Amino acid sequence: MLIAGAGGMLGQDLMTAFSRDEVFEYTKSQLDITAIDAVQKVVHTDHPDLIINAAAYTNVDGCESDFDLAYRVNALGPRNLAVAANQIGAAIVHISTDYVFPGNATSPYLEHDATGPLSVYGKSKLAGEQLIASLCSRHYIVRTAWLYGLHGKNFVRTMLQIGQKESTVRVVNDQLGSPTYTPDLAAGIAQLVRKPAYGIYHLTNQGTCTWYEFAKAIFEEANLSVHVEPITTADLNRPAHRPAYSVLDNFMWRLEGFAPLRHYRDALKSYIQDYNLGGTI
Repeated sequence: MLIAGAGGMLGQDLMTAFSRDEVFEYTKSQLDITAIDAVQKVVHTDHPDLIINAAAYTNVDGCESDFDLAYRVNALGPRNLAVAANQIGAAIVHISTDYVFPGNATSPYLEHDATGPLSVYGKSKLAGEQLIASLCSRHYIVRTAWLYGLHGKNFVRTMLQIGQKESTVRVVNDQLGSPTYTPDLAAGIAQLVRKPAYGIYHLTNQGTCTWYEFAKAIFEEANLSVHVEPITTADLNRPAHRPAYSVLDNFMWRLEGFAPLRHYRDALKSYIQDYNLGGTI
């Protein structure tokens, strides 16, 4: 198998999850997925039976100001991988996002609910999904949300760093979602690809919270005394639209008989423990 984006937060956990397999690992500097010739050369040389695309341009506000880059990485990159996968008969896993939905729902989004992204990031990721689905029949599209892990910048790491220096922090309280720990997501993907149950999947840790509630949980688990002040999304005045409701029903995952991922609070406990063992706090 081949992992594109192996140097990223999820990519590194995918390498751990698939450590017993023969894996061709490519970081951004080793494989530019936006270059179709480079993708063709690598895929036809390595000839993997499975390609996992963990590469993406995830700077949500940056996507608003660099439309072309967003679509090159999040749409054309997946297209290139899908074309190459189809040529050699490989399956492909594409990691997508809750941002493909408008965020105005009142109940968790099912895999086949109507999409309607409101940001350039969400639109480019949806374009990537559509290209994957149309160009490679053996595809798994895995939508997830609110990722954090040990190998990159993320909300939990930021809160822990703030908690070492500040006594108060302001956090948005009008966005609802399911924080998802990348080792749990990677382990789930490793389970999923063991059978040819192709299609779209939502995969997140269980439970929901706002960013404000998540921040409070982080400080509680880390035994940090920090006052968390709730604010609105409008208070931040960011360029990109954020979905107010990002809860994904792991419906197809459940129908296939897979056990749900653990609750986000249990996953957070694991993260804090591993973070502490690393000597970061």
